[in-house]
Amino acid sequence: MEVMDSGRIGGGLRISADVIAKIARLATLEVEGVKEISTGTMGVQGLFGKVNLQKPVSVQFTEDVAEITVSIIVDYGCKIPPLCEKIQENVKSSVQNMTSITVSKVNIVVTGVAQESAQPAM
Repeated sequence: MEVMDSGRIGGGLRISADVIAKIARLATLEVEGVKEISTGTMGVQGLFGKVNLQKPVSVQFTEDVAEITVSIIVDYGCKIPPLCEKIQENVKSSVQNMTSITVSKVNIVVTGVAQESAQPAM
């Protein structure tokens, strides 16, 4: 899916959903407490080798308005609700500022918690 803006002087503008997903991914990783972007959980299906993993960032368009869903793994010990609010604000503002595309929703799916890193022994 591409968003087109034919109101440009001397030509048009097309922004791919992949570009919007990349902006959302980078904006998510900027927030402290996000360990990584996740592709979803494998569950029991992963044991049998046939896995249908979801995309870590998906973008859906409805009449030139984007709805973005980001799957993440959070750092151990962080408070998840405030973290998700920061991610939503950062993704929405980044996408809207860089592309001028209206973002109606930013859904966050927390797929895991990263293990606490062990302190090196002295």
